[in-house]
Amino acid sequence: MAQLLVRQLDEDIKIAIQRMAKSHGRSTEEEVREILRNAVQIEGEPAAPLGSAISARFSKLDLRIDIPELRDSKVRSAIL
Repeated sequence: MAQLLVRQLDEDIKIAIQRMAKSHGRSTEEEVREILRNAVQIEGEPAAPLGSAISARFSKLDLRIDIPELRDSKVRSAIL
């Protein structure tokens, strides 16, 4: 993987990125990688489907629960 060094970054930008990283539960370095990934996403390239993105996010947890698909199901309120 490549490395990138950014010099003369405004202190307020650095602090804002650190806060964003903390709120997302990741390191500042990973937050910057995510910002850069989003910034250079090829226009017109479809984003990964939500289900695939969620699956990829939790794949390291080794969850083995089969969750049924809910297409065409009626929406029910979570409030009883």
